[in-house]
Amino acid sequence: MNKVKFIYNPYSGENAIMSNIDEVIRIHQKYGYELIPFRISFDVNMEDAFGDVDETYKYILVAGGDGTVDAAVNYMKKLDIDIPIAILPVGTANDFAKFIGIPGNISKACEQIINSKPKNLDLGKVNDKYFVNVASTGLFTDVSQKTDVNLKNTIGKLAYYVKGLEQLHNLRKLKVKVKSETAFFDGDMYLMLAFNGQTAGNLNLAYKARIDDGLLDVIIVKAGVMKDIITLFIKMLRGDHLENTENLIYFKADKIQVECDEGIVTDIDGERGPDFPLTIECIKGGMKVLGVNMGSKPKVNI
Repeated sequence: MNKVKFIYNPYSGENAIMSNIDEVIRIHQKYGYELIPFRISFDVNMEDAFGDVDETYKYILVAGGDGTVDAAVNYMKKLDIDIPIAILPVGTANDFAKFIGIPGNISKACEQIINSKPKNLDLGKVNDKYFVNVASTGLFTDVSQKTDVNLKNTIGKLAYYVKGLEQLHNLRKLKVKVKSETAFFDGDMYLMLAFNGQTAGNLNLAYKARIDDGLLDVIIVKAGVMKDIITLFIKMLRGDHLENTENLIYFKADKIQVECDEGIVTDIDGERGPDFPLTIECIKGGMKVLGVNMGSKPKVNI
């Protein structure tokens, strides 16, 4: 019998996985897989989940949001575990899973994963940490880190927007220097995002992104007149295309260097990222993923 390591976060989203565990096991047994569960929590190190992973395991199944998937990928890289990963999107934010076309329905997701072949997808990296969806810095980028877990579990993605509104009074210009082979920026900005995926907070911002082109999609919101910035954020919320938009830079690059002395934090997939200076790069084909269906496009929900 083929084994699958099943890592689940009971606190992700609205505890959705807890009422679906039997269904996950049932479907895997139907196809001849033995599910080996590992429950992660605040007092259990995810690294322990991989202690027995060897050549008898066919893939790693992760039930959680972007942050849980991010942590699993980082430990797999640290431990040099080179088997496919699959995602059951049950977190508050499931941007990467939606980007690669994983259904929100657990039964359908399991069937799609089991009946697929692994694909080599790009992986982001900031200094010595990996990310699957987005790395960011500037305005709002620490919202997920500051949002209470109970609040996220109670009102979902709305919690991020509530916390974001609380930070509007902190709006200030941030001096950064960004260098790549395709672009250069040395000036004041409010926000910077480097996408391996396409969406952030379910907003389809990096609409040109491809998951296997070896490139990151970088968006910089330059500091400017407040009325223009408000107009820009409205366009972003609507999912409008952002070409030729004042106060915004959008470019693709396989590697960028970022310098900043403003004392601000960075964020990778909803968790705190490394300190400056940053080297952000795309590792082409850096991870093997099951269940990919790029015919399914993420929708913008406001």
